[in-house]
Amino acid sequence: MKKRLFYALLLFVLTKTHAQTLSKIEQDVLKSVDANMASTLQLLKESVNINSGTFNVKGVKAVADMYAKELRALGFTVEWLALPDSLKRAGHLVAYKKGKKGKKLFLIGHLDTVFEPDMPPNPFTMLNDSTATGQGVNDMKGGDVMMIAAMKALQQNGLLDDVSITIYMTGDEENAGHPREVSRGDFIARAKQHNIALGYETAVGMGLVATARRGASGWQLTVEGKQGHSSGVFAAGGYGAIYEAARILNEFRETLSTQPYLTFNPGLFLGGSEVNYHEHSQSGEAAGKTNIISPKTVVLGDLRFLSEEQKEKARDTMRQIVARNLAGTKASISFQDGIPSMPPTKGNENLAQWVNQVSLDLGYGEVKAGNPGSRGAGDISYVAQYLDCLDGLGASGKGAHAPGETINLNEYPKLIKRSAILIYRLTR
Repeated sequence: MKKRLFYALLLFVLTKTHAQTLSKIEQDVLKSVDANMASTLQLLKESVNINSGTFNVKGVKAVADMYAKELRALGFTVEWLALPDSLKRAGHLVAYKKGKKGKKLFLIGHLDTVFEPDMPPNPFTMLNDSTATGQGVNDMKGGDVMMIAAMKALQQNGLLDDVSITIYMTGDEENAGHPREVSRGDFIARAKQHNIALGYETAVGMGLVATARRGASGWQLTVEGKQGHSSGVFAAGGYGAIYEAARILNEFRETLSTQPYLTFNPGLFLGGSEVNYHEHSQSGEAAGKTNIISPKTVVLGDLRFLSEEQKEKARDTMRQIVARNLAGTKASISFQDGIPSMPPTKGNENLAQWVNQVSLDLGYGEVKAGNPGSRGAGDISYVAQYLDCLDGLGASGKGAHAPGETINLNEYPKLIKRSAILIYRLTR
């Protein structure tokens, strides 16, 4: 009993010691966050209840208008960047302040979700006193509202004067429009004018941030074989397209699957005597008979990687495997670039140390860099080669991209406070 009491007192003393490292103005910022929490949660609820699936142009714009109103009230200059109609995407919300103090910060969010209007609705709903559900509640409207809440607390304490901060919320992060040079051209150009990028994608709890994220690209394997009677398979008729495709995929697995952070997933496999693949919808039809050697197979997949070097080496290996054809077959593979990677750098790690110190000062505990293999690609990766980056600063929760997505409301105020103090210190 005495030992437990000792450790409890020690924890209390350590927590108070950390709290004492906060300045008076930082403590005032924390009070502002608390005072604003009711309106913060109301804004989150209202934005979650607007469907903003990537292809719901009106819905994405409606969420942007809601956030734009909040940011204008905080003294930000706000712009709406419409994308060409050919991209079939809404556009991007940009809000900025320009000044001379501290680091120039580029804060990243996105307005869209994976939930389109034809999917079952999931409005903002309190499940208990610490958990709420709703479409995009943590990915990433929770992160978007976090940025606004942090800005509001800083503005109320006169801490946004003469700073350089750009908040950039894309409207198509979940399915970026093509060509990327158009859908991400302005995004990249503006980011280059800053020193640091902070991404507000979903946090993996309080103790982890992302100093690296894997990139994502696509590939298409096309295989042809000699059509003939199945009795001739392996001999005069050759192996056929399906066997050759299976051979290639298995060699991909055997050769590359042990590389850290590298994954490649065949998501669509069409083979038979008749194959029709529709590129736009990534769908198709196939027909065949068991007594016919298949003349064609199409396989569609993705490739995820931690660096451009890793991506290119994997592609070279895949090309070599594809070229070693079974008898009576020929195959080709093509690659499509998607989202680049955000490789780990010393600058990114340094930012993680800033967050760690803020967290310790707040008494929240240690923060470390998370496993980059646990995160998918994101918008921040487009600018990772130009400036120091840190992601995973947003809301915490579970079930992103799935019905019943939740947000942790116990951690939410703490994450807002941590972010507000981090931004304050970086802009001093």
